[in-house]
Amino acid sequence: MKTKPDLSFWKLWNLSFGFFGVQIAYALQSANVSRIFATIGADPHDLSYFWILPPLMGLLVQPVVGTLSDKTWTRFGRRLPYLIAGALVAVIVMCLLPNAGSFGLGISSAIIMGLVALMLLDTSINMAMQPFKMLVGDMVNEKQKGLAYSIQSFLCNAGSVVGFVFPFLLAWIGIQATAPDGVVPQTVIWSFYIGAAILMLCVLYSLVKIKEWPPKVYAEYNGGSTEENSPKEKTNMVKLLRNAPSTFWTVGLVQFFCWFAFLFMWTYTTGTVATIAFDTPVTDRISAITNGETTITGKYILINDTVTVVKEGKATVKGVTVNGQTTTCSLIVKNGNDTIVSDGNIIYDKETSMSKADFSVPFAKAGDRLSIDGTETILSSDAVLADHLNGLNGQVKFTTGTNVARDHTSGRLDVLEKEDIVVNDASKAHFDTVKALDTASKQYNNAGDWVGILFAVQALGSVLWAVILPRFRSRKLSYAVSLILGGAGFILSSIITDQYLLFIPFALIGCAWAAMLAWPFTILTNSLKGGNIGAYLGLFNYSICLPQIIAAITGGWILAAFSTPGQLAPQYIMMIIAGISLIIGACCVGIIKEGGNKPVREAIPESEI
Repeated sequence: MKTKPDLSFWKLWNLSFGFFGVQIAYALQSANVSRIFATIGADPHDLSYFWILPPLMGLLVQPVVGTLSDKTWTRFGRRLPYLIAGALVAVIVMCLLPNAGSFGLGISSAIIMGLVALMLLDTSINMAMQPFKMLVGDMVNEKQKGLAYSIQSFLCNAGSVVGFVFPFLLAWIGIQATAPDGVVPQTVIWSFYIGAAILMLCVLYSLVKIKEWPPKVYAEYNGGSTEENSPKEKTNMVKLLRNAPSTFWTVGLVQFFCWFAFLFMWTYTTGTVATIAFDTPVTDRISAITNGETTITGKYILINDTVTVVKEGKATVKGVTVNGQTTTCSLIVKNGNDTIVSDGNIIYDKETSMSKADFSVPFAKAGDRLSIDGTETILSSDAVLADHLNGLNGQVKFTTGTNVARDHTSGRLDVLEKEDIVVNDASKAHFDTVKALDTASKQYNNAGDWVGILFAVQALGSVLWAVILPRFRSRKLSYAVSLILGGAGFILSSIITDQYLLFIPFALIGCAWAAMLAWPFTILTNSLKGGNIGAYLGLFNYSICLPQIIAAITGGWILAAFSTPGQLAPQYIMMIIAGISLIIGACCVGIIKEGGNKPVREAIPESEI
């Protein structure tokens, strides 16, 4: 087997340049997915569950892409066809995901649409990302692999910076940064559009500049059978794992704690920063209606099958009482010409996209404050829930369920999977509520844009730290120190209340990110030989995906364990847990053995399958 030749800097650069565009897409996903779903109306305790899909798709897709591309030989190469397919799907889905709340769907339907789009986006990103990792393994010699992965790390972080800052920059140049309740701001939507365009340009550049080796040349430098369409060799994942070098497993253990931590960062940073650094207002989400005897819960609650009382945790506006005078809705105006409430919905100002009416509770009652166009009025009449149920008194039938349907012939509303409950004294009914961040507020959206800046600081810190990493005498020492610094950054991010001082912890988190990008693949690929490099790199992706899946499944439970019923979820706690996880990962670095690995068989004969 021949020694691979040295490649010029620019050839190494071209092998990884497409990573820049792919990472922009990944950065937009990482920084904005929780913000998108929270804006649509997801409960903070459920946010981690939405993050199950990205690593699950990586778990399923990357080993398949690695294995199939090991056996693929086309006129375009063996890895590039998967890059093309992944990028095309990613571009389409990037235009759909941020618009999940813009089609007039209910919260549940919008969330389902967002989940499908997220699943397809992460599948396509994984398809597009994996070829660049494998191209380095295919074409770069052992001496240059460190440099090749450093270039890849630089492009990865550069793409991250661009993707992270897009919403903030678009808001700075005047794109609308707020939107009606449940709708994602234009700054986020256009960031995804621009990111999709850049991804396509980077893929086209890669197709022009990268020339993969033909089968015979590849075999000369990498060994193993590479005959096109050869049926003589198949890849058995169990056999590969059984014969994996010990480095595969020890580095994988460190990876577990690292990626567990970063899943929490992507999930809970926006909520943490919005709460502790931007003083985002807190609103009440309706969890039930109760009259002391009966508790009525459901995503949708109707009165007498016709009047919507609660829709996805929010009450519809049925009337306003000001200075003793009650006005029931279908239409409420101010000074005879300025519409405040129409057909049960609060009207939004066209210029600011902020609501013209601000109700302190879902239904106005005595002592509450109502602000109309910034002018505050104290409500003085004795208004209770029953006053807003079309003036009904006495016995009232509530219908609860999970989905609202409308009979277009009669205009009648109904609830699917419904349950009818009779309340004997509607005048005693009141709302049970839970606290949630006001995702339509200016503060929350400013915090969401600022999270992109903080993630960009993390990426820049990673670039700078990547220059320092090779100066350590020991890879393991630099790996462990980097993770400890990142752990400290996570913990600090949960207690710092100044938005600018948050640059410090996120720069420290960048140190951990740099080591996570540089050392695992460098250490692993140096221990791999033979024709199954792509399959092993695909399998190694399990050490990235499994911890994220576990973190996503357990995140809601962990957050609930630290939450007080009815109060705002303390998302900052999850950042502290992320920091502890990184520090545990640093302790595990000591068990990695870079030398003395048992040999890896180049191929597994079909007879052993």
